[in-house]
Amino acid sequence: MTSPRLTIWCNAQFPPSVMTELESRTSGHQLIFPAGLQKSNLAVGGPDPMLEQADIALGQPDPVQAMNVARLKWVHLTTAGYTRYDRDDLRQTFARRGALMTNSSGVYAEPCAEHAFSMMLALARQLPQCVNEQTGDRGWRQAQHRENCRLLVGQSVLIFGLGAIGSRLVEMLEPLKMNVIAVRRRPAGNERCAVITLEQADAHLPTADHVMNILPASGATEGFFTRRRLGLLKPTAIFYNIGRGTTVDQSALAEALQNRKISGAYLDVTDPEPLPAAHALWSAPNCYISPHTAGGHVDEFERLVRHFADNLDRFTAGNELKDRIV
Repeated sequence: MTSPRLTIWCNAQFPPSVMTELESRTSGHQLIFPAGLQKSNLAVGGPDPMLEQADIALGQPDPVQAMNVARLKWVHLTTAGYTRYDRDDLRQTFARRGALMTNSSGVYAEPCAEHAFSMMLALARQLPQCVNEQTGDRGWRQAQHRENCRLLVGQSVLIFGLGAIGSRLVEMLEPLKMNVIAVRRRPAGNERCAVITLEQADAHLPTADHVMNILPASGATEGFFTRRRLGLLKPTAIFYNIGRGTTVDQSALAEALQNRKISGAYLDVTDPEPLPAAHALWSAPNCYISPHTAGGHVDEFERLVRHFADNLDRFTAGNELKDRIV
């Protein structure tokens, strides 16, 4: 039985070689592109009249327009995050007409988890501090760095958010025999580590050596790490954020670092982005910032297209899609 010819709208500007692969993997269907393509998959796409012709959308379509295009059967996002699509009216509209939405969590779980794990290791072994010394006064503070190095083995880590990224990070930490506790709204019962609810998390914050924030942006998580919660951390704790900047009171975090209330912080996300050059976090002691690069990797766009193409095969065969969110 021949699959029906579908019209696939795409507003992502992939490199030429990746675009060739996309065209190859979607042969038999029609690809259409708006005039303005998004160079970054983190960019927000606006309304586009060509979306009205589409059965499938790949990229970052405008959420309101996606709700109003009755023929749209499936939206595949080129990001793991889906904050602006996480709304009741969209879910209800898609459910009413049997439309689907998927994201690209499967593409970003590995790089984001590796990024988080690498910073845990780097901070434990004083590597950023040594780099600062190399680019600074080259003071050769051997005794100081050796004294401040830590072993991750046996330490405790509290992971907020146990989606694809958090689950992969748990797997990476297993050989270190750390005390890993994950925090999620609704424990499933089949997790690879101990799991507690958000309501139970405050009681565990004072004992955590590492607090890993992978919370997505939503009304429930906005400003979750308040001044009060950050104040529960012990002075030797390290705070990490690879979730979303809006989940943290950044002024309170900067003060905690400046007043040595916590040992350090690593941030891959901030609010806003880019973080203004004068923001206190840039100069806060033992605060290390990367510009939202945790998900980046050399074959990122190839993997995005392959993830979509695999799901397209599933879609045309009537099978369950990977990374379905609606």
